[in-house]
Amino acid sequence: MSEVKAPATTPSNGTQQGVGREAVGAVRPKKEGPAWVRRGTLVAWVCLLIVYVVWGSTYLAIRVGVETMPPLLMAAARNLVAGLIMFPLALRGRRTAVQTAPEGAGRAAAKGVAPGGADGTRRAIRYWPSRAEWLGCAIVGVLLLVANGAVGIGEQTVPSGLAALLVATVPLWLLSIDAVLNHTRLGLAPLAGLALGLAGVGLLSSFGDRSGGISVVGVVVILAAAFAWALGTVMARRVTLPSSPALASGMQLLCGGVVLLILGTGEFGSLWLAQISGRSWLALGYLIVMGSIVAFSAYGIAIRTLPTATVATYAYVNPVIAVLLGTLILNERLTPAILAGGALIVGAVVLVIRRTPPAH
Repeated sequence: MSEVKAPATTPSNGTQQGVGREAVGAVRPKKEGPAWVRRGTLVAWVCLLIVYVVWGSTYLAIRVGVETMPPLLMAAARNLVAGLIMFPLALRGRRTAVQTAPEGAGRAAAKGVAPGGADGTRRAIRYWPSRAEWLGCAIVGVLLLVANGAVGIGEQTVPSGLAALLVATVPLWLLSIDAVLNHTRLGLAPLAGLALGLAGVGLLSSFGDRSGGISVVGVVVILAAAFAWALGTVMARRVTLPSSPALASGMQLLCGGVVLLILGTGEFGSLWLAQISGRSWLALGYLIVMGSIVAFSAYGIAIRTLPTATVATYAYVNPVIAVLLGTLILNERLTPAILAGGALIVGAVVLVIRRTPPAH
């Protein structure tokens, strides 16, 4: 599963506007605009390609990791290490951005105070995230990252390609949650997408026990994880989060990692470091560096430059990448039921995203 977003992430992270954007526009020569835009667009497409491949490959890495690692403790280690790397760097960037801001509000912020209100008073600038920001990141981080841990549990009995196809139902869950919470009226295409998705999930689930020993319980766990990820995405738009996407994700990684560590305490009895294989350690390192740090940063660049509907295509490219990698590297068996069910789910996601592209 892809990272915080979670989904934070990702899906709810805002962008800093205002002074910074105006300043850039003021100093950039007009003749350099088109070339700068072309370079930025090229970089964004490269970043989207990274998201396609890396997030699609994380299912393979999770499957390899849980071969000799307890799933919840592996997910806790992945997110805590990534959070301990991202959080201080993002916090330092927040401090630097305030200190190097231009005149006016920026100059006051650089001195550690905010411009006064009508009564002339000044308010201290908080470099450290507020209590509301920590609470918001905790809610989102727990939903998104515990979902990641649940995917690891499911992949103990479910092939990585099938797991990715089940997680691809996240846009369908998003559409359903939005319809319930906001009483949104669904058009014909989204309704058709939901129907196709349900048919695909039903096909995958009904053939579970006959598809190479796949557990129906594992399928249900992964579907529950997809629902939790979708709910975390919705909550990310309703809670208070830092304006910096990197800082928000670092905080979510830390909060989710701590909860995963608590939930995984029962797994310590089965954790034997000497019995963890080298390829499981490599898988964990890949998930930390590529899955949680590199791909998240690439996603952040892509979503700021390319159209949202274009970036959202990762939702149905990732499972294709995952199925191919699982078949080629792990020799996972593709049955007619998996192919048909996967085709229905991917088709459903295409319908939903193209008609109602998710906001990020």
